[in-house]
Amino acid sequence: MDVLAGHLATYLDHLRVERGLSGHTVAAYRRDLERYLSALRAAGATQPSHVTPEHVRAFATSLRSGEDGRRPLAAASVARTIVAVRGLHRFWLSERVTATDPAIDIAPPQPGRRLPKALDVAQVARLLEAAAGPDPTPADLCDAALLELLYGTGARISEVVTLDVDDLTRALSDDTSGLRLLGKGDKERVVPLGSYARAAVDAWLVRGRPALAGRSGRATPALLLNARGARLSRQSAFNRIRTVASKAGMAVEISPHTLRHSYATHLLDGGADIRVVQELLGHASVATTQLYTLVTVEHLREVYLAAHPRAR
Repeated sequence: MDVLAGHLATYLDHLRVERGLSGHTVAAYRRDLERYLSALRAAGATQPSHVTPEHVRAFATSLRSGEDGRRPLAAASVARTIVAVRGLHRFWLSERVTATDPAIDIAPPQPGRRLPKALDVAQVARLLEAAAGPDPTPADLCDAALLELLYGTGARISEVVTLDVDDLTRALSDDTSGLRLLGKGDKERVVPLGSYARAAVDAWLVRGRPALAGRSGRATPALLLNARGARLSRQSAFNRIRTVASKAGMAVEISPHTLRHSYATHLLDGGADIRVVQELLGHASVATTQLYTLVTVEHLREVYLAAHPRAR
């Protein structure tokens, strides 16, 4: 391990242990910062003390242009990477690894506002109905449970695939207790579990999961399983959702986060208080939740333009 890699490892340990960031977030930091360190080595900066503001600016430029031989990044991805670089240099300065912070004046680009994509209620119903179908296989029942949990709780995909059977057994046994989710930074929250999600999970546990659980050759506490009987991964869940969307004949791109966006948008459309939606989604700041109010306003505008005789 070279000097830069050793100092990066220390910083990542700091993010995980002292700041309590999730494994997925730390992995994202690692990817961005390993690209940065590669650029520094190519420029001859092999020690943290060798890095200058010119090195950081050149790296930021290469992210947008692809001059480092990798694909150019969108403004939002460039901003995320520069934030990671600035955090690394702040840490090195605080730990006295370096005497100055060469990234202090390097500002990340401001990405344009991108509204979350959401399905309408009819599209969600169509997707959920296609998941299990009239004569469901065990895999179909797993898909139905996955989709109902995502839309019925607004959970992130990482929160759903890490659920164990015991988590749902507790929630199903008591209508008032809700479902406990472990979110970003290991922050726990409790969300209501509606009747449709309860029915889908119950069907999966009784008629689907037992058929797949024995395929791995060893017991697993995981709630959702893949075809081999092991815990369903995030990527496998994404692929399963795309398969169900194709089965439903839906032309729009659908991801696990699409259902989270739809959950929030439909709650606000139905009159839910934004602070309540913030708690249900597990957002640290209400400003993040306010993005969904823009979605509902945009929908109202589209309806107005389409329906009012003097709108145009």
